[in-house]
Amino acid sequence: MWRWLHPYAKPEATFSLSQKLLPWFAIPAVVLTLIGLVWGLAFAPPDYQQGESYRIIFVHVPAAMWAMAFYVGMAIMGLIALVWQIRSAELALLAIAPVGAVLTFISLFTGALWGQPMWGTWWVWDARLTAQLILLFLYLGVMAIYVAFEDERAGAKAASILAIVGVINIPIIHYSVYWWNTLHQQSTVTRAITRLEAPSIAPEMLWPLLLNIFAMLLLSATLVLMRLNNEILRREIHRPWALAYLGISLPSNEASAENSAQQDSKAAGGKHAI
Repeated sequence: MWRWLHPYAKPEATFSLSQKLLPWFAIPAVVLTLIGLVWGLAFAPPDYQQGESYRIIFVHVPAAMWAMAFYVGMAIMGLIALVWQIRSAELALLAIAPVGAVLTFISLFTGALWGQPMWGTWWVWDARLTAQLILLFLYLGVMAIYVAFEDERAGAKAASILAIVGVINIPIIHYSVYWWNTLHQQSTVTRAITRLEAPSIAPEMLWPLLLNIFAMLLLSATLVLMRLNNEILRREIHRPWALAYLGISLPSNEASAENSAQQDSKAAGGKHAI
């Protein structure tokens, strides 16, 4: 069932796949982000209650949604790394964490900008806001715990465990507006999807919002792929394929030693399999 994962246990295979996917994410991300922001900030009609201030929704909502989704993805990578010992999953976890942290910070910052004219304050210890702040601390904690270990594999294992444990915060963020009496409004887009209800937002505002949500996904995925490529190259810089990609020539004696080591490793693996 999980055999499709086996080829990507090798960082070289993961790097090759990431390189192929990168332009398919990067180019649409730039185009759709420009179109979505211009559409939402300049051409969408003002809200009848909030006026022009509501336009921050076109940045706030996509950032908040994907901050949660990327954390789930990070936890899945941590689970794969722990259960199947796939090193590429560790690298993916480390690539996701900073991007997710930035998304979470954007959601908190834009939420404060939006809340000040609506609520009359920049911050309240509201259930949704507090849980989102905890999400930022979890992202930062994953990055901090990784660098706290001298052994990178041990640090990645500890970071994976924290990511898996912290995933319990995601449903708390989502359902906080239903479980507690909060200032934060209930979800508009996700409620329409999960409960099959008609969205409460006007179509003239909904379509640019959906476009910005999709654009934010592509942009965030592009950044994750770029970070993943850099992390793989950093870890595999001593490998001939990484040096060849970077245009660095390996001295002949070192290349011969590297090839002999790889052949010995393959032979040992074959004997172990037998």
